[in-house]
Amino acid sequence: MTGSRSELQPRHKIGRSWILRFCAAVLLVGQVWLHLLQGKVYHRQIMEQMVIAGPGSILPAFLVNFFAGMIFTIQTARELVKFGAENTVGGAFALAFCRELAPILTASIIAGQVGSAFAAELAEMQVTEQIDALYMLKTDPIDYLVLPRVIACCVMVPVITILALVIGVIGGVFVGFYFYQVTPEVFLESVRDFLGISDILTVLLKGLIFGMMVAVIGCSWGLSTVGGAKQVGESATAAVVTTWVAIFMVDFFLSLLIFEKPAI
Repeated sequence: MTGSRSELQPRHKIGRSWILRFCAAVLLVGQVWLHLLQGKVYHRQIMEQMVIAGPGSILPAFLVNFFAGMIFTIQTARELVKFGAENTVGGAFALAFCRELAPILTASIIAGQVGSAFAAELAEMQVTEQIDALYMLKTDPIDYLVLPRVIACCVMVPVITILALVIGVIGGVFVGFYFYQVTPEVFLESVRDFLGISDILTVLLKGLIFGMMVAVIGCSWGLSTVGGAKQVGESATAAVVTTWVAIFMVDFFLSLLIFEKPAI
């Protein structure tokens, strides 16, 4: 019994710590908007973070979406061709991959690469008391560290998502033509019929929201780190996992809100 209690206690503390840090991340969103409205922006810091959040994540995001587009086309085209509905392969691709998979996959890749870097960098600054040094210099860490990262992710994630979506479509076109003899013209025409301007705007909206989540959760977990080098790594890992869970949860509610039609 004694051993079981000693095992339960750390888990209880971990759960409570996670809840507190998640609440801190929610509060950080409000602080970011408040500071943004006050016009406290470091433009040089924003440009530096845009380089980190953008070019550094393009290649893995493109590769993941390219192969995901091919995998999704294999699964859908195989069934649709059986029923002679090869003309709708692109439409099925557009409805699921373009609306849902591309934004989620891209945000997850950026969370793993950029969000973890934000968390680790700010955690290291926190445990080495560099954050306290900023306060001594009368510099708000929200303005100098958090806000530039949030703006950079809010700008770059939608851009990368759209580009990755195009790469995914290319992968779908390749598989449709090479394996199922669905010509690129038929595939793209079906995509165009099912995918409208409103869907592209929805993808951009999701990219914006996911980008904010990646930056805010990464920064919040970094700033709330207590301890040493071990806790820095733990914060980076926890930030990525939390971001992934939050992305799927938010995407579920966004899909219900945007795409679900009320029954008549």
